[in-house]
Amino acid sequence: MKQRWVPIVVLAVGLFAINVIARLVIRIGFTDNETAESRVSIAMFAAIGIVLAIVTFVRAQRVPPSSWLPEIGAAALGGMLLTILVGPFISGDTPFASGAGNFFSQVWLYGGFAIVGTLLGYWIATMLGRDYRSRSLAAFAKAKTTKPRRVVRR
Repeated sequence: MKQRWVPIVVLAVGLFAINVIARLVIRIGFTDNETAESRVSIAMFAAIGIVLAIVTFVRAQRVPPSSWLPEIGAAALGGMLLTILVGPFISGDTPFASGAGNFFSQVWLYGGFAIVGTLLGYWIATMLGRDYRSRSLAAFAKAKTTKPRRVVRR
């Protein structure tokens, strides 16, 4: 059971690390520039989506969606909670320092980029025929066509 949680925690911490890097870039380089802060935040959300797309693409090739989807969902949720509740302390703020509107906009942006990234990774794997189901069907078709024809006698 412990081994199942390790990849989830590693991915969640990796997603949080992306947030930490973005917050440090904003804190060090763009303290009073709202436009730059917004651009770095969008780049952070895009990086999170890209990481989730890559992880989904790799996982979709090995196991069925019933196995990887809960894991990636749990990791994304854990990363989002860390990002939203712990991340502001890195910047010297609190989670609700900018108001509830900013807090919930981060929730929606994180969720949106996570969902789109996961869907893109799965759709690309499916489009290329490399997802688990396509590979299973290809193996089944190959097995059916390579069997010798059985002779029926009357």
